[in-house]
Amino acid sequence: MRVHETEIPGVLLFEPVPHRDERGWFSRTFDARAARDAGVDPAAFVQDSQSRTVRGALRGLHGRVGHGEAKLVRCSSGALFDVVVDARPDSPTFGRHETFRLDDRDMLSVYIPRGCLHGFQALTEVADACYRIDAEHDPAEDLAVRWDDPDLGIAWPLPVSVLSAKDRGAGRWRDLERLLRRASATAGSRAARR
Repeated sequence: MRVHETEIPGVLLFEPVPHRDERGWFSRTFDARAARDAGVDPAAFVQDSQSRTVRGALRGLHGRVGHGEAKLVRCSSGALFDVVVDARPDSPTFGRHETFRLDDRDMLSVYIPRGCLHGFQALTEVADACYRIDAEHDPAEDLAVRWDDPDLGIAWPLPVSVLSAKDRGAGRWRDLERLLRRASATAGSRAARR
C-alpha cells in the first residue's frame, strides 16, 4: 500500500495495490503497518460505519467540536466526490479545501485528521462510503457548515439532488471561523500564562 501526502497537512491518501486476475481482483483496504508508518495510530479506530448515497445527494460538510474525530474514508461501491476542509486555526492551510475522487476502481482511502470538515457527493446511481473513525459518535458534538458556502467556494460536480435537514440548516463558514479563531486565541493565552 502506498501513502501520499496531500496539500493539507495531515490529510493522507492511501493507495492499495490490487491483485487482478481472470476472477477479478483482491485488495487490502487497510494496512496497520502502512498507517503506523504514516503517523496514523491504527489502534485508535473504535468504530466502522457505512453509508449508501444516491446520485447527486450530498452529505456534509460535517465535523465535531471538542476533541473532534479522525477518520479514514473509502468508497466500496460506486464513486464519490470527496471534500476535506481544514478547520484547524493553527494550520497553514486553515480554510482551504481539497477534493478527491474515491471509487471502487482505484480503491483510494483518504485519512482526515481531527479538526477538519468532511463531505461528499455521490457521482454514481448509488455509492457506498465506508468510514473508520477514532471516536465514538456523540450527536451533541456534531457541527455542520453549508456545502455551498461562498467563502469556501467548493465546486461540486453535480446539481445537488438531496440534502438532509441538518445540512439544509447548516451554519456559515465565516461564523465557525470566528469561533475557532477565538477558541484558539483563548487556548494560546491560557498556555502562555502557565
